[in-house]
Amino acid sequence: MLLFTETNIDVITEVIEQSPPEILIVDSIQTMYRPLFESTPGSLGQIRECTSAFVKIAKTKSIPVFLIGHVTKEGVIAGPKVIEHMVDTVLQFEGERHYSYRILRALKNRFGSTNEIGVFEMRESGLTEVPNPSEVFLSERASGTSGSTVVASIEGTRPILVEVQALVTPTSYGTPQRNATGIDLRRLALLIAVLEKRVGVLLGGSDVFVNIAGGLRIDEPAIDLGIAVSIVSSLRDKTIDYQSAVVGEIGLSGEVRTVSQMEKRIQEAAKLGFKKIIVPQNGLKGVLKNLDIEIIGVERVEEAVDILLK
Repeated sequence: MLLFTETNIDVITEVIEQSPPEILIVDSIQTMYRPLFESTPGSLGQIRECTSAFVKIAKTKSIPVFLIGHVTKEGVIAGPKVIEHMVDTVLQFEGERHYSYRILRALKNRFGSTNEIGVFEMRESGLTEVPNPSEVFLSERASGTSGSTVVASIEGTRPILVEVQALVTPTSYGTPQRNATGIDLRRLALLIAVLEKRVGVLLGGSDVFVNIAGGLRIDEPAIDLGIAVSIVSSLRDKTIDYQSAVVGEIGLSGEVRTVSQMEKRIQEAAKLGFKKIIVPQNGLKGVLKNLDIEIIGVERVEEAVDILLK
């Protein structure tokens, strides 16, 4: 391993010409510069030029090149968007500082699939693969607590069961708080509006907090039904059946809409020992019936609430 503390790309290119490495890792692309340009390292022109130079090295010498880049507060790569167009693959390493789990996600892959993620755990020996993420994320789930629902999510092609937690309390301020961790805050606001308008659940005088346990971030709408049921469960202080899971997207009229890869989600729930799963009625088509789990189809949010909060 050759460690080279240099930011001048012309000098780096000379070293690569003399002794071509098997793999090249650049940390970080924002610190690289070419003396030919007067702009400072990290400027748009320098980043674009240096990225182009490393892409040329990768193509002409068949060397895998990893460019490490900074991200903004919003989680996107800092610098011009053209960088993402120039490279073959964009990988994002996600994780919260308070959790030991990390997710490696492909945002772009010119020669392969972007429908895969890797789940890892940070230990003393380094990153270790998590072979069954569902089991890990549900390992600390408490029984007999209101506001907790298990949802069957899909990350790429991998089904993952995660716990959605909700806490609804009377507001102490004039304007009720809406706080979300692991989901889009705008999606939470939409679901609260549907619950108030279509289901008759009054939340105008309550603070609503929603959290995806384990530090995961879930963007797919298939967890809508789990969020809605968790909110109602916390508001009424009624416990949801510990051995039940849910899946389904919620429309603006309160209907539960079907989602993709339904059979994978159901199989994952059955594999982890769940006895019941609530799914969209239209999602039952073509689903195997011989699984060791009771599959209940619902058409509207209030049906799922009535079943899980008897």
